[in-house]
Amino acid sequence: LLTCLRDPDKVLRLSGRLRLIPGTTIHFPSYFSYLTPSLSFSTPSSSSSTTFYPCAPGMPTCLLCTCLGGSVYCDDLKLDSVPPLPKDTTHFYARYNRITKINKSDFASMNKLKRIDLTANEITTIDDKAFLGLPELEEVVIRENHITQLPALPETMTLIDASHNNIGTKGLHREAFKDMTGLLYLYLTDNHVDYVPVPLPDSLRSLHLQRNNIQMMHEDTFCNLKDFNYIRNALEDIRLDGNPINLSRTPQAYICLPRIPIGDLI
Repeated sequence: LLTCLRDPDKVLRLSGRLRLIPGTTIHFPSYFSYLTPSLSFSTPSSSSSTTFYPCAPGMPTCLLCTCLGGSVYCDDLKLDSVPPLPKDTTHFYARYNRITKINKSDFASMNKLKRIDLTANEITTIDDKAFLGLPELEEVVIRENHITQLPALPETMTLIDASHNNIGTKGLHREAFKDMTGLLYLYLTDNHVDYVPVPLPDSLRSLHLQRNNIQMMHEDTFCNLKDFNYIRNALEDIRLDGNPINLSRTPQAYICLPRIPIGDLI
């Protein structure tokens, strides 16, 4: 039997007021433990059980979190895992929690999900296929975590922000962004990347790689040296400051750009 708790105060009163029928067990899901850290009631000879969820019917997280239309806000709730989400969720925010891992099953069959924001958790691992199979996904924000490997992402991406992590040379898939023809913003600030992750789609507007370990650049990193008519009008914002690279050594690398990248020229 699944029972939905609509009134959070009711949960906190259960331990003092609940009377159980012999043979009954009541459980609380682990993701609700921050409200009810030790609420589990049972009687001898348990033969039946009831599970209480912080939810409205069909939306098992919307009492624990705040649901507004297709957006689910689970910010600063001390969560240690992704809670089950309504299937019609389009935007999911779980910032400032204690989530340590993202599993493949966390977003399974979320066919309407467009944005995932997991800023400032304690994530060390993301299953490589956790975000694949999401046909509408456009924006992933996983900044301020402890990630060493950027997971595979669908070609529908428009914004990727994995700044302030521990992503190094081996933490990016080869040609990871090549087929993302709608990608606009790529932020990898404050990691351990030692190269510009080419090829980059022509759609890209902003590339932030400051405070990494990039030491060199090829002249065809941004431009097509075989076609001097090639212009990258969209890519107006490139940040390479804080890297041990002298941008003045590769002047031909910027001839197709509307602006010279920000970085050291000496």
